Amino acid sequence: MKRIPLEEISFQFDRSSGPGGQNVNKVNTKVTLRWDISVTKSVPDDVKHRFVQKFANRVNQGSEVVLQCDKYRSQNRNKEAAHRLLNEMVTSVWRPPKARKKTKPKRSAVEKRLKNKKRHSETKQNRKPIKY
Repeated sequence: MKRIPLEEISFQFDRSSGPGGQNVNKVNTKVTLRWDISVTKSVPDDVKHRFVQKFANRVNQGSEVVLQCDKYRSQNRNKEAAHRLLNEMVTSVWRPPKARKKTKPKRSAVEKRLKNKKRHSETKQNRKPIKY
């Protein structure tokens, strides 16, 4: 798994709307992670391109990836969760997708399909009343 160094990431903390009772109104637990994908040195260009294609909804106009996390009551846990999510996203596009091989059905499979089709047709034809 490829990890993005913390030096390339900036964090912003805000008040969360999640669980926590009165604590929600006092403590900044929501984490907003920002990572500029265009200037990063830790990811090759082809991976950057695949990342932007797959996660275009997470990348803003300034080529910055923005993730928010307010899942936990702790600021530190939210920070770790956002960083883990970013790493999982990068790992998911790290390897290029396999090229699809064109395949053809075997001749025996084609013949079997046509034979079954013909038999089914004959069965239906035999249900018709005989006309004199």
